[in-house]
Amino acid sequence: MRQGCFRYGCLTLLIVPLLIAVGLFFAFRSSHSIPDRFVLVLPLGGGIDEIRNESSSLPFMPSRGPLSLQEILFVLDHAVDDERVRELLLDIDGVRSSPAKVAELRSAIEKVRKGGKRVTALLHSAEDSDYLLASACDSIIVERGGSLLLDGLRAESLYYTTPLGKIGVQVQAAQWKKYKSGIEPYVRTGASQEYFEQINALLDEVYSDYLTFVSKRRNLSRSSFEAIINNEALISANRAKALGLVDGIASSWELQRTLTKKITGKELSSDNDAYLSAAEYRSVVPWPQKSTTDEAIAVITMSGTIVRSLGELGEGIDVETLQHSLDAALENKKVKAIVLRIDSPGGDALASADMLQMLDSAAVKKPLVVSMSGVAASGGYMAALAGKTIVAQPLTITGSIGVYALKPNIRGLADNIGLKRTVVTRGRYADANTPFKPLEGEAYNKFLVASGEVYDDFIGKVAASRKMKVADVDAVAGGRVWTGSSALKAGLVDRMGGFFDAIHAAQLLAKIDATKKPEILLYPVQKSWFESLLAGNSANFTERVVVAIKRELLHEIVPRRQFSSMEAFYEMLMSSGQLHILAVMPGEVIVN
Repeated sequence: MRQGCFRYGCLTLLIVPLLIAVGLFFAFRSSHSIPDRFVLVLPLGGGIDEIRNESSSLPFMPSRGPLSLQEILFVLDHAVDDERVRELLLDIDGVRSSPAKVAELRSAIEKVRKGGKRVTALLHSAEDSDYLLASACDSIIVERGGSLLLDGLRAESLYYTTPLGKIGVQVQAAQWKKYKSGIEPYVRTGASQEYFEQINALLDEVYSDYLTFVSKRRNLSRSSFEAIINNEALISANRAKALGLVDGIASSWELQRTLTKKITGKELSSDNDAYLSAAEYRSVVPWPQKSTTDEAIAVITMSGTIVRSLGELGEGIDVETLQHSLDAALENKKVKAIVLRIDSPGGDALASADMLQMLDSAAVKKPLVVSMSGVAASGGYMAALAGKTIVAQPLTITGSIGVYALKPNIRGLADNIGLKRTVVTRGRYADANTPFKPLEGEAYNKFLVASGEVYDDFIGKVAASRKMKVADVDAVAGGRVWTGSSALKAGLVDRMGGFFDAIHAAQLLAKIDATKKPEILLYPVQKSWFESLLAGNSANFTERVVVAIKRELLHEIVPRRQFSSMEAFYEMLMSSGQLHILAVMPGEVIVN
């Protein structure tokens, strides 16, 4: 029987030469030398991912996504000592990220300023997060015709109990303990007192940081800035300048012309452009940093939801990926210490426990320091317990030591659509854990006991790692969410600091000369498309192309964060309604 030409092997023969040609074109285009002096332009907008997944982009094409947080931190670190970088321009447009990530960016900007480089922020139609970040700069320019919407902070949760009930779906839940409010969207029609207690405490701390930082940087009294938020809110560019919130008004072109003439002494033209994008700069500097010793530190990043295994389009961190990263770091003799960078709300409780076991084993062989990014909570905090030292940002969201279990019941939905089933069983509980009916009697009791045992194991792990009594851990656990500064007081972390503080701590533990810059090895290692081709697995290469195309299409159809709070419920249904025990944050805190 004749085979069609568009099977994997034949398809590879057609597309690979084309992709190589495209890749060589972009490689040649990006290999030009950079100017002797330039303005480094860093666009900042949307959600700021901890790391960037290159395999999710189309092969040999420039990544459509912005730089990740770690890329930005390394780029700015390079810029501090690079004499070619005369100024830094932040083009800020709609940043929506966690408070700790925004704070870490502020610290990185401050380091550039202390290095003698002027930093300017260009705002378009800015909101609170944009303005907070811009306030770290020497000057703020708002785009001509733009405005500021400084209306404060807001926390919002959606509750699905009623709409799910209308289609015949109910959810059974076990909660350990009352502050683990992740079950609430599925079993309540509104927030609990415990939820309000936690979210108000978080908002108070983030809002206080916002008011204090901006008022200090803009030379305003705190009460004056708060009055602007409460009484002005939507502020025109001219009004913002009159209030002292910004330093100037200009279009993007006007600003580019001004900075180009300042740097080069000549008028802006196609041959005299002093701008260089951060993405271009990243491609020409030693990456991730220029080392002055052969000794190395491995940075292993756990980013996203913790799962047992990643599906075709899955995102997050799974057990196998972490294992491969640890094996590589431990087998490399140059690696003297490990920094575990966590930006995860947790996820699957058993997968989190497996990861902790692997990390504990690795920590026996090489010093391990934990660096908490935007969030390191629940299962993410469990993984952090392996660290000799745990370093967190003051506004890192952490803790949430607790578990909850969810089980869907779609009997009403089945009845509504006339779906019937016939079941033949062997064993008393063979049909207990089905989505077509609720758990009842002894089966429900076992459901509660199972989740309680996971919680007891969790707080036992915390007690052993943090050298605390179990009762003392339980007093700060129960699902309570803490900021990094509060977690420090509660004994859950060791010190405040950012990414480079953790690297420095690992360098000291490994006894690497403090005057040297160690080589930084980043894990998980992501093979480029070209490396995949050289490996000779053409079928795998073509499959990756197909997956990348699917990701691109899904990104266009559904925004990444849309309906994120329904993710756990969706995963349950896709797993045939099986019981899921989760160690995951009740929600996410994003500054808009």
